[in-house]
Amino acid sequence: MIDDGPTPTSQSELQLSPSRDPDAGTPSAPASSEVDMGVTRSRFYIWFLFLFVTDLVSCRTLSVDPDPCDSMNQRDFQKLRSDQITVLINGYSEYRIPLLQTIVASYSSSSIVSSILVLWGNPSTPDQLLDQLYQNLTQYSPGSASISLIQQSSSSLNARFLPRSSVHTRAVLICDDDVEIDRRSLEFAFSVWKSNPDRLVGTFVRSHGFDLQGKEWIYTVHPDKYSIVLTKFMMMKQDYLYEYSCKGGVEMEEMRMIVDRMRNCEDILLNFVAADRLRAGPIMVGAERVRDWGDARNEEEQVVDERVRDAGLSSRRVEHRKRRGKCIREFHRVMGKMPLMYSYGKVVDSVGEQGLCRKAGKLVFCDRD
Repeated sequence: MIDDGPTPTSQSELQLSPSRDPDAGTPSAPASSEVDMGVTRSRFYIWFLFLFVTDLVSCRTLSVDPDPCDSMNQRDFQKLRSDQITVLINGYSEYRIPLLQTIVASYSSSSIVSSILVLWGNPSTPDQLLDQLYQNLTQYSPGSASISLIQQSSSSLNARFLPRSSVHTRAVLICDDDVEIDRRSLEFAFSVWKSNPDRLVGTFVRSHGFDLQGKEWIYTVHPDKYSIVLTKFMMMKQDYLYEYSCKGGVEMEEMRMIVDRMRNCEDILLNFVAADRLRAGPIMVGAERVRDWGDARNEEEQVVDERVRDAGLSSRRVEHRKRRGKCIREFHRVMGKMPLMYSYGKVVDSVGEQGLCRKAGKLVFCDRD
């Protein structure tokens, strides 16, 4: 926990008590110079404490630009760094803070990560807890990436896609606070994105579909195709933040209002935006090791508290798929078209020859140490 220094004394305590003569046993009036010096010291202490606390808060949070769209309007995205990424992690649940700290530390250890912005969307979280979180994030993250903790002005899911002038890389990674991925897979996903900078790249995918019986669009999973990459792990060019938040006129504003009303589907809407601009679907990449702590299919006894699994803003309960299907239908209604397009297959890292060899008494892939 951050040490805020000595507790400020109350106003009555700042009044100088008369000094006591230990021999006389009665109070004696202090000299005028002593009074002046005492008042000066007290005033200096209060001013120093104010500056210390103010600096502490400004380090923990970054003020949200009152008009991010205006400040980003003249920005040349082509001049941004292309050799690194910025990680934007959405945080909301206080129960997930220990897991969040682990995830931030993992991302910071990668050389391709320029900075990490933790976007805290729970306005009711106490400042003291956020101070402690910020200190832990910066103290225990091993890499050189800069780390910021930004307290959002509201819990709107749209806020995770606000353009930010503090982001200086072309690529941004949008991810949740309950997904861990190994460093090699992170760097592989970035290499795939660099070869396809206009595409959305991710490890978790879903699909839209058309129900012939009900004659309506639905949210589903197909075994051989996909059209939606989830924000559990979504890599994309920073331009799409501006597209999502600042362009599209009244239609886009109405669709963002649907996200707020449903408290869901911001990822689907971003896929609509990217597909409509690019006329192509996303790219799914394989990962060597990825752990989704928020997946409702977790059933192990040793799995974390259910409050960690179910704490997200977007519900994963029974009605989750129906609600997301409704979002697709609403977005289709507003746009007047279906821009989502299917992709097929998964891009995987080169794994070499998959022959089995016996090592240390076990059968393992020959190309693995």
